[in-house]
This record gives sequence, structure tokens and C-alpha cells, in this order.
Amino acid sequence: MESLCIVGNGGVSTCQAFARLDSTRVGFRPRAQLGFGCFVRERYKYGNLVIARSGRSEVGNSKDGNFAVENEKEEKRGGLILGPERDSSGSVIGFNLIPPSGDGEVLESHEDATTGGTEEAEDIEGAEKVQTRVTYNIVFVTSEAAPYSKTGGLGDVCGSLPIVLAARGHRVMVVSPRYLHGSPADKNFAGASELDCHIKVYCFGGEQEVAFFHEYREGVDWVFVDHLSYHRPGNPYGDSRGAFGDNQFRFALLCHAACEAPLVLPLGGYTYGEKCLFLVNDWHAGLVPVLLASKYRPYGVYKDARTILVIHNLAHQGVEPAATYTNLGLPSEWYGALGWVFPTWARTHALDTGEAVNLLKGAIVTVDRILTVSKGYAWEITTVEGGYGLHELLSSRRSVLNGITNGIDIYEWNPSSDKHIASNYSVDDLSGKVQCKIALQKELGLPIKPDCPLIGFIGRLDYQKGIDLIRWATPELLEDDVQFVMLGSGDPLYEDWMRATESTYKDKFRGWVGFNIPISHKITAGADILLMPSRFEPCGLNQLYAMRYGTVPVVHGTGGLRDTVQAFDPYSKGGLGEGTGWIFSPLSKESMLAALRVAIMTYRDHKSSWEGIMKRGMVKDSTWENAAVHYEQVFEWAFIDPPYIN
Repeated sequence: MESLCIVGNGGVSTCQAFARLDSTRVGFRPRAQLGFGCFVRERYKYGNLVIARSGRSEVGNSKDGNFAVENEKEEKRGGLILGPERDSSGSVIGFNLIPPSGDGEVLESHEDATTGGTEEAEDIEGAEKVQTRVTYNIVFVTSEAAPYSKTGGLGDVCGSLPIVLAARGHRVMVVSPRYLHGSPADKNFAGASELDCHIKVYCFGGEQEVAFFHEYREGVDWVFVDHLSYHRPGNPYGDSRGAFGDNQFRFALLCHAACEAPLVLPLGGYTYGEKCLFLVNDWHAGLVPVLLASKYRPYGVYKDARTILVIHNLAHQGVEPAATYTNLGLPSEWYGALGWVFPTWARTHALDTGEAVNLLKGAIVTVDRILTVSKGYAWEITTVEGGYGLHELLSSRRSVLNGITNGIDIYEWNPSSDKHIASNYSVDDLSGKVQCKIALQKELGLPIKPDCPLIGFIGRLDYQKGIDLIRWATPELLEDDVQFVMLGSGDPLYEDWMRATESTYKDKFRGWVGFNIPISHKITAGADILLMPSRFEPCGLNQLYAMRYGTVPVVHGTGGLRDTVQAFDPYSKGGLGEGTGWIFSPLSKESMLAALRVAIMTYRDHKSSWEGIMKRGMVKDSTWENAAVHYEQVFEWAFIDPPYIN
């Protein structure tokens, strides 16, 4: 457990835990392990509290559990006593300030660090009254979270956003399966220790026993549900033969365990408790809000909890035959929340009634609020084209539907410090980018041509990513003096096409089948243009990485691509220009080629304009800190209304 530092603006002195403090203004910032969520920037009539992690440079180091105390200024009043608040078992669950008179009157009384209250600042010494930030006990439920498990953007989001929210004062738990594939990736779970807590949940016709593993890292409680069904070769969802046939069981088990985790796991000495906020991600976690509404709240449990569904990709909904409903461990009268009927054209034969259960539909019906990973995608999923059969239901819940664009890890994706690239560079010194291009050309065996436009593609080789358009357009595109590099895996048809194209255009095209993190960084840094012709893209991360590296994106105008890339306009701002890339629409080979040709022409003939596009992309704020502020606003909205009951 970390020590406590109390900071102000004066000199530094030390005192033992719970000793009297000489300062009348003290501030606290919460650390989740200690349970100080209720003290975030709280203002009292005797002072300000801020709780900070010891060891940070701005507060100095605390040794042997002492508090480093820095007086903001000297005043005539005596010191304050920081006294522990204990539960019935004697465990410390919080702290109270006791006035200097020693009469024991508590300045503010708080329950344990359960969350949710809005704390307003008092007007002290004429200061303007401001409203403090609200803190929550947040539980992410997800099928993957980097670096432990990752197949795409979902893993990136659930590996980065929790850390940022924890740094902002929230207590955060991430619940995910403990996958063991018998591969080197298993070492990702080496830091997690098994908790002495085995529970039994009822689903699929009987009691299922699960265990929990835990790692406390970067302020977040990473909790892994352990069961034999998560121990098999492949990825989290399937192997070379396709999706696992028992995925409904595997992720229903995750949801049941996630509902129990805040109640039974004493992380950092105490549980998260009932008043928490569940962030459920995609259909894999979609059973959580249904379970809370049908099995917990009717009995008074989680009556103050809230749920938010985050949709990363609506195309995947967790649809199974209607007969499987009885396996989910839900009351029979709740079938309507998950019940789903396929349209006639989608049924397999004349006697097929089309009846099914849809886990994502159940989540949409029962959650308190819905988020998507971009504003554009929040609108698209309410349309016939983008709603995948759920557009009417989502339109009916439009009042609680919002979109927040994903952020990126600016430490991993930083051209000035990236260890994977040949030469580091920054917005103030772009000279290293051409060196990265030359190094990439050498590594891939392409002719060394620093002035030749180099186009890159990184992504899955499937229909969603518009690979068919690239396939049709490549012969025409490569008639020009350009080079094209692709990295990805997926449909064997496109993998074979990449290999064949490389042998046909040996001096212009390279296709790397598979996925390689260092190579993805090298392409992002070495390419001049990143092509993303996705049919739909809920958010997209590669265009954000590209802009940070001064690589100009050319994207289809859909979802998060349209939200994050600003079309270049050379005539705005008195001819200085604005924009960070090119957006083409409609989705066609001709439209895509036209946008690429304009980008190539700008690169060759208008160097100053091209440099302006690069620099505007590099300084664009795509941090998770920016996204976290918008998430916090939605958290507050979720607690305004009563939770879903019926």
C-alpha cells in the first residue's frame, strides 16, 4: 500500500501518520488503494485537502510510511488532525479531519470511498466558488485489455483508458478473462497473483466455479477471471478453424463473475461495493446490465450502481439460437430483453422461425447510457446502413446515446522517442522522417528513392477495411512513380493477392502478411501517406498514429475517420491552408484514386503546404486525457437518472 503525502506551497516537513498538521490548508488527491475518493479537492472550512501518491517529484519522497507535509502558509489556527475511519471489523476505510480544538468534531463525514457524490467548494477567504470533480468506483468489463490480451482497438481502449481515469482520481477495476494459449503471450499474466477467492455462479445448467487473479499496476486493479474454458490455443475468440463454439458460455461466465467481483474481492483492503459504475464493452460483456436489472436490483443489490455500454463494433452482437436462453442464468420472464428475430431473407430455410437471443440487444435495452467510440459512429448506428438490424432500437434510445473519440497512447506512439524507428524526429525538427523512409525502403528491399511518394496500409485484410478497393485500384495506382507497402493478415484471398502483387511489382510494392509491432511503427514513420478505405470504422487508431508521425491520412469519410481527419483546404486562412489529410466519398475505386492523386501531387509540387499538413497532424490533441474528460461528463449524466429497473 502506498504512503500518503500532504502538499501545499511552503516548506517541507515530516510527521508520522495521523499527526497534527501545521497547515490550515491541506489538499488531498485520491489513490485507489487507500480509499480517499471522497476527498478529491474537497474544501473545508479549515482547509483544502489533496491526496497525492508519495514519491512524485512535485511532493518529494515519503519514507517509512511518514507524510511529507508542506505548509501553504502560516496561520494563527492550530493544526488539523487526520483521523482514520474504520468499519465494524476495524479496517481503515477512509479518513476524517478533526478540528484543532481536539473536541473530536469531524469537519466532514464521509462513507467509505464508494463514489458518486458531487462535492462543491466553499467560498474560502473570498475565493470564487467552484465545483469539484466527481469520482467513481469504475468497473470495466471487457474480453481483452492490452498488454494482457489484444486483437484490435478494444484491447487498446481497455488497456489505456482505465489508467488515465485512475490517474484522475477514480478507483478503477478491469475485469477480463485470464487467457492461456500455450504461447509466449502467456507471460503477460506473469505479474498477476491468484486471490484467495473462488466463487460459484449458476449458468448453463449448473454451478460453475471460477477463480480470480489480480495485479495492481499503474493505479488500476487488473482482475482476471480464471476458468479452463479460457485455456486453449488461438486468440480470445477463435483459432484457425473459426470462432470457438462455446463463446457464449465463456463470455456469459465473464459477465457473471464481473457482477460478483466488486462485492467479494477485497482489493487494497476493501471491496468496491455496490455503488459502482460498470463500463461494459461490446457484446462479450453485454450480459452484465441484464444481470444487474434482473437478478440483483430486485433484491436491493446494486440499486445505486449504473451501467454504460461502450460499442466498439456493432457488427458483432453475440447472436445464438433462442434455445440457448435457458443457459444464461436469467429469469424466464426476461427473455424479451434479449429476444431477437432475423428477417425472412436472413433465415436458413422455409421452416426457420428466425428466433434467437442477442446479447448486445439485451445490453442496449437495459443499460443506463450508451457510448460509441466516435461521434460519427454514434449517428451511423442509428441508420439502416450502419445499424445491423438494431437501428430502430438505438434510435429509440438516442437521448442516452453519445460518441467519444478514442485516444492513443502518446508514449508508445511518439516519433521523438520511438525505439522501433531508424531516426527520431519531432514537429520542430522533421529531418529524421526521411531517414525513417530510407531505412524502411532498405529493410523491405525497395529502391532507395527519398523523393518517391510512399503509401502505407496497416490493418486486417477483410471486407470491412476496403481491401477489395485496394486490390482493384493497385494496377492503376502503380502506373505512377509511387511505392506501396501493406501490413496485415486475414482473408487468405487477399493474403495470396499481396504475395502475387509483390512478385509482379518488385520495385513498387511490398506486402507483409501477418502483424508485427516494430514493422507497424516503421511503416507509420516511413510512409508519406496512410491509406484507410474502410467501409465502416467506429473510430480507427491508425490514422491517429499516422498524424502523430507526420504521415498524411487519406481516408473514406465514415465514422471515426471523418471525425478525426480534417480535409485539407489550401485556400483557407489567407492561403496558409488548414486540414490534416484527405477524405473521399463515395466509397469507390475512382473516388479513392482521385484523393490519392491529389495527395501525391501536393507532396511533389507543394512542399510548404505538405509540411503544414504534417505539422497540424502532429500537434493534434489525440490523448486519452482529452477523451477521459468527456467520459467523466457521461458518468455524471448516468447518475442523474435512476437506474434501469424494468
